[in-house]
Amino acid sequence: MAAAPAPAEGAAPKGGKKKLIIIIAAVLGLVLVGGGAAVYLMLKKQHAAEAAAEDGGDGEEVSAKKAAPKDHGEKGTPPTFVPLDPFTVNLADKDADRFAQIGLTLQVDDPKIGDELKSYMPAIRNAILLILSHKTADELLSPEGKEKLAEEVRREAARAMGYEVEDPEEAAAEEEDEAPKKKKKKKKKVELYNPIVHVHYATFIVQ
Repeated sequence: MAAAPAPAEGAAPKGGKKKLIIIIAAVLGLVLVGGGAAVYLMLKKQHAAEAAAEDGGDGEEVSAKKAAPKDHGEKGTPPTFVPLDPFTVNLADKDADRFAQIGLTLQVDDPKIGDELKSYMPAIRNAILLILSHKTADELLSPEGKEKLAEEVRREAARAMGYEVEDPEEAAAEEEDEAPKKKKKKKKKVELYNPIVHVHYATFIVQ
């Protein structure tokens, strides 16, 4: 029986070719799987971006808007209160000697204004004392009188600091004077800034 012919020199064994084919197929499979995953992630990200854009921004911005508190602007900052020493003053009653002891706290819109207010304290106290000395007990004891006093203190305290604040009664009188002058064009009013936003009562005693 004749012997089998020997394989030609340099020819690869059949088993080696099969292994090479298997390796190439595995590599191609990995490439295809990885490419498909990358495409899937890109499509998913694009879809999320489009959905976020419909809601008014990208995902991060939407989350930030939901987490952020309501935008109150400057009003969102804590208020600044400046308490004043109590005022004791004789009132303008003519039928009897009446006096009032009133404690006030001024609320301002900025801590810097609070420091500035303290620098003008002598002028502010003088202005408030002049207001109180022209009041009667009946004027101070009525709710309307208390509200009017708070507005007067707010206005005159700001004026003592150098701010131009309009007096509503003076403005009304000017409008009455200008009413007959129909030919003149009415000027638009300009709102003037008042750093004192509110006046609070700490004590209020009238005797």
